[in-house]
Amino acid sequence: MMRVVAACLLVCFLAKTVSAEEQKPGRLNKVIELLESRRQPPLGVFAFNPTPRSGASIASSAVDFVIVDMEHTPYDPARLEGYLLGMIDKRRIVSTGSLQPAVTPLVRLPANGREQVEYLIKQVLDLGVFGVVVPHVGNREDALAAVRAMRYAQPEGSAISVPEGHRGVGYGWAVRYWGLTARDYVAKADLWPLNPDGELLLWCMIESREGVEHADEIAATPGVSGIFLGPSDLAVSLGVTEDHPKVEHAIQRVVDACKKSGVACGTLTGSAGVARRLEQGFRFLAVGSDSGISAGVQRSLEIGRKK
Repeated sequence: MMRVVAACLLVCFLAKTVSAEEQKPGRLNKVIELLESRRQPPLGVFAFNPTPRSGASIASSAVDFVIVDMEHTPYDPARLEGYLLGMIDKRRIVSTGSLQPAVTPLVRLPANGREQVEYLIKQVLDLGVFGVVVPHVGNREDALAAVRAMRYAQPEGSAISVPEGHRGVGYGWAVRYWGLTARDYVAKADLWPLNPDGELLLWCMIESREGVEHADEIAATPGVSGIFLGPSDLAVSLGVTEDHPKVEHAIQRVVDACKKSGVACGTLTGSAGVARRLEQGFRFLAVGSDSGISAGVQRSLEIGRKK
């Protein structure tokens, strides 16, 4: 009898081992997965009131990503931490067998590109977010500062050691949030597509005359994952209204720079502009805010996913 039990246990163990070996780890970052596959453009919203319950609500919605705004709302890492915890859905993890969040959490920083962003980036990454949006990036130096802040120093001999990473080691909570070992987290917590296996996104916002003038060099900066166009601030910087032809000309100039460098370009738009922006070459869009998934946001999602 004991031999039979032992044999059964061995069979079960081997079955589990084979199953684990057959399972190939997928993407943790849904936005990267969508950008790589190009099967549909990632569509998301901004969050201006991060609470655990609003995090749970957005995690159950139809969007692909959420940008927690800390530029125009108070910078409060404790609130961000609660929001991220609210986004965890254990039932989904069990049912799908995947640690990939249904909605990828990103953060827009309070500091502009020309300001000191290193400590802000370190704090939000250590809480477990999958990417950072840096406002008002005006030139290559601004972009490089953000890239360095988001990266760990790479192993000796790495082919992707440049730009050198400055991120400090304090990843305990992020490791737990991602559900990985410390070693696996360090390997994956790098910028895509510079690191093809990286799971972090850096979106630099171009929303000024200076940014447009330096769009080529910003988009070509190693480590930049995408450019996010801010049309409202861009119009103010140009001294015109948002519907002025100068704004659209500047937007097209940035889109062309992104195409030239092969990085994704995104912006904020409503349902009326989704189809036009996607046809123009934008590859991801923010289509509203988390103050309820309105009919307009829902319509934007439907239009975007038909493209």
